[in-house]
Amino acid sequence: MTAPLPVMCAALGDPTRWDILTRLGEGPMSASALARVLPVSRQAIGKHLEVLREVGLVESEQRGREVVYLAIGARLGALARELDRIGRSWETRLLRIKDLAERPGSAASG
Repeated sequence: MTAPLPVMCAALGDPTRWDILTRLGEGPMSASALARVLPVSRQAIGKHLEVLREVGLVESEQRGREVVYLAIGARLGALARELDRIGRSWETRLLRIKDLAERPGSAASG
């Protein structure tokens, strides 16, 4: 399942979830392995992983007796492209406003 952009951004707004996603970007890890490198309990890690899974940013995979989590690169790439598109749109708008404000005869240039 993948979530809309605002829902994904809300999930990433938590510093612990951001740290988890950053670690998973380095390679697959179990909740126990994440708990060893982050200052959070294994149970809390599990809850954060579930939030990231629900918004489509991580997936789980059974490896023997262990469940490991992986960041979903394609979904993260799509998120980055959408944020970049929004940023470019705002840049265009701001440049238009600047141009209007600097035109001779405009109220702002007077």
